[in-house]
Amino acid sequence: MPTITNLEDLRVLYEARVPRMFYDYTESGSWTEQTFRENTSDFARIRLRQRVAVDMENRSTAGAMVGEKVAMPVGLSSVGLTGMQNADGEIKAARAAEKFGVPYTLSTMSVCSVEDVAEHTTKPFWFQLYVMRDREFTSRLLRRVRDAGCSVLVLTLDLQILGQRHKDIKNGLNVPFRPTLRNIANLMTKWRWMAGMAATRRRTFGNIVGHIDGVTDTGSLTAWATNSFDPRLDWNRVGEIKEEWGGKMILKGILDPEDASRAAEVGVDALVVSNHGGRQLDGALSSIRALPAIRRAVGDAVELHIDGGIRSGQDVLKSLAMGADGAMIGRGYIYGLGAMGEAGVTKALNLIQRELDVSMALCGKTRIEDLNRDAILVPEGFEGRWE
Repeated sequence: MPTITNLEDLRVLYEARVPRMFYDYTESGSWTEQTFRENTSDFARIRLRQRVAVDMENRSTAGAMVGEKVAMPVGLSSVGLTGMQNADGEIKAARAAEKFGVPYTLSTMSVCSVEDVAEHTTKPFWFQLYVMRDREFTSRLLRRVRDAGCSVLVLTLDLQILGQRHKDIKNGLNVPFRPTLRNIANLMTKWRWMAGMAATRRRTFGNIVGHIDGVTDTGSLTAWATNSFDPRLDWNRVGEIKEEWGGKMILKGILDPEDASRAAEVGVDALVVSNHGGRQLDGALSSIRALPAIRRAVGDAVELHIDGGIRSGQDVLKSLAMGADGAMIGRGYIYGLGAMGEAGVTKALNLIQRELDVSMALCGKTRIEDLNRDAILVPEGFEGRWE
C-alpha cells in the first residue's frame, strides 16, 4: 500500500482500481471542461496569510451546518452512481461520514436506495432531490425520504436538462450501461472492483427501479430516464416542494447573486454555491470566484455552503474565509471510496481535517468561527469585472 498524504494520492490509487468509465464519470466536466478545471485552479490563486506568536493550543475544527453539530464544517455532497465506484458505495460513505461526525448526502441517482442507507446507519443523513416530470414519483420519494429519517432535503436546481459530458458518451455510460469494447477490456483488469460488485445485489438505481410503474430493471429504466428531469422547475415549484417536505431544506446550484436573493426569499435553511462540479454549464464561473458576490447579495440572511474544486483542507479554509459557512466535497471522498472503500472515505476526511487544522493555526486562527478575510490574501480582480 502506498503512503497516502493527500487527496491526490487517493486519486491516483482510485484511477488504478476503478474501471475507466466510472473514473471518467467522476473526473470530468461538460464540453471543454473549462469550468471543471477552474473550480480547482481558482483556489490556487488565493494565498494564505501567515501569522505568528499566537497561542495555538486548544484548537478546534468543530462547527455546525444547518443547526447540526459537525466535527468540521465539511459535508459529503451527493454523487450519482456512487455504488458503482465501490460496491455498496453509498452505504460505506454514509457510515464513514457518520463515524467521523459530518453530514452525508444521498443522491436521487444513487445505487443504494434511501432505505438501504437508513438500514445501515444509526443517525439521520441528508437526501438530494432531482425534480422529475412525474410528480407522483417525487411525492412518493419524499415520503420515503421522510420515513427513512433524513434530516435535510437538498434540492438541486441546476439539472433541469443534462449538460453534455463527452467522456461519458464515448465510454457508453448510458442507462443501461453500454460499455465499449475498450471499456469491457478495462473492466476485466479491475479484479478487486469486479469481486466487490459480484458480491452485492445493488447494481442499479435503487431509489427508482421498482418504485415506478413498469420500471422493474435497468432495461425498462431507459425510456423513463431519457426525459425524466423536469425542465419546468421554477420558483413556484420550489415553494411547493418546500411546503410538501416540511423540514429543513437546502437549495443547491446557485451561482448568480440574483438567483441567490430569490432563493433566500423562499425561506430555506441554506444555499449551496455550485456549478455542479463543472458538469452542467461549461464556461460558468468557478464556485469560489462566484462566492463573494453571492454572500454580499444574501448577507447573513441565509447559510451558505460551497462545492466544486475542493481538494484539501486549505481549500476548505479559503472557502470559509471567503464567506462560506460550510464546504461540500464530492470528488474528494469518491477518490477515497474508489481507492479503499469505507476506510478510504475516512482517510480523505482525516486528510482534510488535518490540513485544515494545521493551516488555521499557522494563519493565527484556532476556531472555525474566527475564519474571515483576515486569514487570506485575495488577488486584485479575483472576482473579475464582467460586462
